[in-house]
Amino acid sequence: MAKGPEKNTKNKALHTKLLNRKKANLQEEKKEKAIRLKALVTKMNQKKNSDESDAI
Repeated sequence: MAKGPEKNTKNKALHTKLLNRKKANLQEEKKEKAIRLKALVTKMNQKKNSDESDAI
């Protein structure tokens, strides 16, 4: 049986490494955004609760 052309595993490995790095970066940004949103929501809820207690 004849062998086919040699596979380009070096470029494939580098591409996979870059894609994994990109995915990790996107996940990190997503987590940071969620944390910021959560902090903002709690801050607004506290402000809302304090405003309601002042009005009563």
